[in-house]
Amino acid sequence: MAKYGVGQPVRRNEDPRLLTGRGKFNDDVPRDGEAMGFVLRSPHAHADIRAIDTSRAANMPGVLAVLTGQDLADDGIGAFPGPPPFFASLTKPDGSPLIYPPQYALTSDRVRYVGDPVAFVIAETLDHARDASEAIDIDYAPLPSVVDTAAAMDDDKVQLWDDVPKNFLFQAQIGDSQATTAAFNSAAHVSTVRLVNQRIVQNSMEVRGAIGSYDTDNGRYTLYTSNQNRHMLRDWIANSFLKCDPSMVRVLVDDVGGGFGMKTHPYPEQVLVLVAAKRLGRTVRWISDRTEAFLSDLHGRDHISDCELALDKDGKFLAVRVKTVANIGAYSCSAGVSVPTQIGPKILTSVYDISVADVEVKCVVTNTAPVGPYRGAGRPEAVYVMERLVDVAAHDLGIDPVEMRRRNLISKDSFPYTNAVGTKYDSGAFEDNMDMVAKMADWAGHEKRREEARKRGRLSGIAISQYLETTAGNPTESAEVEVADEQVIVKVGTQPMGQGHDTSFMQLVSEKLGLEFDQVHVDTSDSDNLPSGGGSHGSRTSHVGSVAALNSSDEMIRKGTLIASEMLETASVDVEYADGQFRVAGTDRTVTLFDVAKHARTSTTIPEELRGPLTGTDTHTIESWSYPNGCHVCELEIEEDTGVIHIVRYCAVDDVGTCDQSDAGGRSGSWRCGSGDWTGHHGKYGL
Repeated sequence: MAKYGVGQPVRRNEDPRLLTGRGKFNDDVPRDGEAMGFVLRSPHAHADIRAIDTSRAANMPGVLAVLTGQDLADDGIGAFPGPPPFFASLTKPDGSPLIYPPQYALTSDRVRYVGDPVAFVIAETLDHARDASEAIDIDYAPLPSVVDTAAAMDDDKVQLWDDVPKNFLFQAQIGDSQATTAAFNSAAHVSTVRLVNQRIVQNSMEVRGAIGSYDTDNGRYTLYTSNQNRHMLRDWIANSFLKCDPSMVRVLVDDVGGGFGMKTHPYPEQVLVLVAAKRLGRTVRWISDRTEAFLSDLHGRDHISDCELALDKDGKFLAVRVKTVANIGAYSCSAGVSVPTQIGPKILTSVYDISVADVEVKCVVTNTAPVGPYRGAGRPEAVYVMERLVDVAAHDLGIDPVEMRRRNLISKDSFPYTNAVGTKYDSGAFEDNMDMVAKMADWAGHEKRREEARKRGRLSGIAISQYLETTAGNPTESAEVEVADEQVIVKVGTQPMGQGHDTSFMQLVSEKLGLEFDQVHVDTSDSDNLPSGGGSHGSRTSHVGSVAALNSSDEMIRKGTLIASEMLETASVDVEYADGQFRVAGTDRTVTLFDVAKHARTSTTIPEELRGPLTGTDTHTIESWSYPNGCHVCELEIEEDTGVIHIVRYCAVDDVGTCDQSDAGGRSGSWRCGSGDWTGHHGKYGL
């Protein structure tokens, strides 16, 4: 195995730069000659805008321009797009298309949540812009608002959109309602629970930012921003907002200080800096502050679910029924509707053998910030539903939670297994995972520890949870591998956000090509580097992007073999490639990969299609998702007199797929964190 290849303990290539303050984030880009932008946002959750007067603000010191929604309309700027193209087209149960209420970079008629952008001030300094924003005179007519997810569809609540009656935007029905009803009618027991997945502010370490410029010579826009998908953002901005060919927009992304799904979506400010840059002939910068981020970033989750589990007399699961109301906020943007309706439900039954399911999801609009994908995007919510139902059922029937799960887990001999909503799992060792973690956690010994804790004035509890994840999102990724200047450049359409993508691709390609680790350079900063790219979301980078990079390497080797055969004066079928060299089989006659690349750039004797930079390209589309899974146990104690919580034990088994055979027993270790001992374990089961 290569010294720095896959599975080797390589130190992350990115860390020295990031840990020593040499990262390049939005606010690290030089400011020479830039103007600063400030967004004036609505203080009202719901209000009509009767008039906007910007004259006083426009004449204040340092102010270059004040833009309103009307200015954008005059420039022909469009509205936000619907969901990403890789999500299936959504229709209502009656077959009618899903309505996407229009959202503009600046609203000019009505605001629908606190933080809705109303005006954009551009000035020489941020202080100038902020001061001028306070001089903008806006005549608001406040309206009643609705912010409660559960009450959004009530008859007495205000309606946000004329074409969204009772704020009821969309309904998805997944599974078999009739069969599920029959199973519940025959059940010996039904367990129920109402669950709230509360609204979450995503709060990335690096706030959002956007720096826009416009080249009057070629009519091309350049956007420097913190984003998870430079190619999709390019296409969205060009097609939906600027109404130009995507080739006229360039998106640059360097380090991203946290994305979590929130930075997959286009935002008003990314459009505003480009519009302002073209109008003023100046580069325009906007950087959010933390309070502004709480108001303007996409929020996460906000679901209320009524859940039911039907069981027979022996505690075997017969059916599950879930009715969810999902709040998507004031506007239907990005994957806001797709997350609760298309992603989460596909794994609702998780690791359990349940014959039938009925999942209903109603999406509502409210006077709150728009909701988008957040950390798992629907899958954590689905796992939460199932695990809570299992624990409630175990409590109801007086069955140990581990035993309840054992009776209902999908067995290893059932694969491939299609769950109740049509998702096909390829493999899994769910009971083995549970047995390993239960042993690590000494599940059987907890009652003794509970009694000991009670004597110390503490309440002791222990819980177990299975999980099943699915990679999701864009199934297609592009990559290019090019030899240049004694190094190999890997261009891939994914976007790192601190996960160590550079190191991963360097390991993959250096092993594939037999090169030194530091001879591989990864390029993910420029939308110009590839015609298209899928970005980073839904745990897709290694699943899709790495295959595209490896396929590109194979294509490059194929081309290199043809060139090497001419250099070595032999037939291409007699040329082998290994360890960075092309060799005539059975001889010591070789040329290096870099020699071949130089020959490709300079030779006039090789076929024309092989001349120029030595590259390989690939666009890879996966045929099926993968389903990572595992099992965790948490044990904690609560001080009865103070309520202080102590996590005393946390154990986990995560199925990581194929491991190095030298590590057949898995890797385990324990470490101390806070006041408790924590134990971690990576089990070895092929997935």
